[in-house]
Amino acid sequence: MAHVVLTTDLSRQFTGGETRLDVEAGSIRHVVRELERRYPGLGSMIEQAGMMVAIDGEIFHDPFLEQVKEDSEVCFLPALGGG
Repeated sequence: MAHVVLTTDLSRQFTGGETRLDVEAGSIRHVVRELERRYPGLGSMIEQAGMMVAIDGEIFHDPFLEQVKEDSEVCFLPALGGG
């Protein structure tokens, strides 16, 4: 199973404080769908907020088709603004 890491803000709002979750998924799209199924609103928040995703330490700005291995670590990160 992929190991998902959420920010403290997301975990407080949706998972009762759980910041680490295990999810059976083959792509980031599947991870987000499973998170939405378990915690209604979480998947939608991740999509709407335009969050970046790190898979095994590599950051992706448009991650939804990226593959996830069985032992991957997936971190959802707030989008950073620049100027």
